[in-house]
Amino acid sequence: MEVRQIFAHEIELAFPVVAELRPHLDLEEFLRSVQRQSESGYELWGAFKGREILGVIGFRSAHNLSRGAHLFVDDLVVTAKSQTRGIGRALMALAEREARRHGFDGVYLDSRATVLDFYTKLGYRPHAATLVWKDLRVTKT
Repeated sequence: MEVRQIFAHEIELAFPVVAELRPHLDLEEFLRSVQRQSESGYELWGAFKGREILGVIGFRSAHNLSRGAHLFVDDLVVTAKSQTRGIGRALMALAEREARRHGFDGVYLDSRATVLDFYTKLGYRPHAATLVWKDLRVTKT
């Protein structure tokens, strides 16, 4: 297995993997979103076996008043058939190396409750913040 950055000419190869986590996206929206996010520093990396992508991680450098400078993981997905083989662990180790390389003190992400165990086994702990949001597509002001 080789973990490396996914370059512009091969981003389309990552779509079937990402679609397992983000089924609401079609290929065109995925490509537009990655392009838009890349303009703000988002990087997409993959765990490759030959040309096949087994897992994907997308992250970006961030800074805010509550957390300071940190790396934020927006996406982490390992194909269902490739789970429990250490791929997610390898991708998170990459994120931590990148955070250290940038001089950051932490890595943050949002997690679904169903996979929280995975992150706690890697030494992550729940953050005190509670995510709230308002869907403006369905709410009239």
